[in-house]
Amino acid sequence: MEFRQLLPQPASVALDELLASVKPRAGAPTGRPHVIVNFVSSVDGRAAFRGRSGALGDDGDHALFHGLRERVDAVLVGTSTLRAERYGRILSRPERRERRAAAGRSPEPLTCLVTESGELPLAIPLFAETEARIVVFSSMPLHLSSVQAAVDNVVLEPGQLTLTTALGRLRSDYDIDLLLCEGGPSLFGSLLREGLVDELFLTLAPKLTGGGEGPTITLGPELPELAQLITISLLERAGSLYLRYGLQQSSG
Repeated sequence: MEFRQLLPQPASVALDELLASVKPRAGAPTGRPHVIVNFVSSVDGRAAFRGRSGALGDDGDHALFHGLRERVDAVLVGTSTLRAERYGRILSRPERRERRAAAGRSPEPLTCLVTESGELPLAIPLFAETEARIVVFSSMPLHLSSVQAAVDNVVLEPGQLTLTTALGRLRSDYDIDLLLCEGGPSLFGSLLREGLVDELFLTLAPKLTGGGEGPTITLGPELPELAQLITISLLERAGSLYLRYGLQQSSG
């Protein structure tokens, strides 16, 4: 799949070439993974239509979405997004898992969840996947005997249940170097407020929702000051714009 690169210089870029550049940057914060956030948005700023994000993207966005999953060590997702999108296995195609295994990596990324309430959508397909690997950070032990996936429940003191602590444990205990956050908007907002985002992949879909109650890509309190972005690249395919940003304010 080819994309037309507009920045930093005009070129034709294959998806594999784009994904090969997805790696921790030099000088990235220590003590936690390099964090990439991936979102799709309509032109009028909505991150979902009729409660789901899938209708906004096209085959290019879907290819990037799955390609990023194949590239990273772990995927972080909010429990509301898990429920709304009815998550299944992170890498459903065997050839993707085979490529990772051939490169000496785990067949698929670790799925990472953080819950204050202890409520998880255990009926979604992900928890029925016997080969899925999941870690859940919570402030209380969770009852997970009904699930078929391999789930680690890391219990933290309520005051320690922060994304900063969870990402630190992912780095130290699970050797996670590259982490992909797929949302939702509340989780992205929390990562920003804790200074934990290194890159943002944003697909701007040539579509309008016309209003409604769909969220923007971030939710929650405003930041103390604007987060400054550095444009890494801008690509186009079939009318969709693919923006890749670095964040100046990231800290470890």
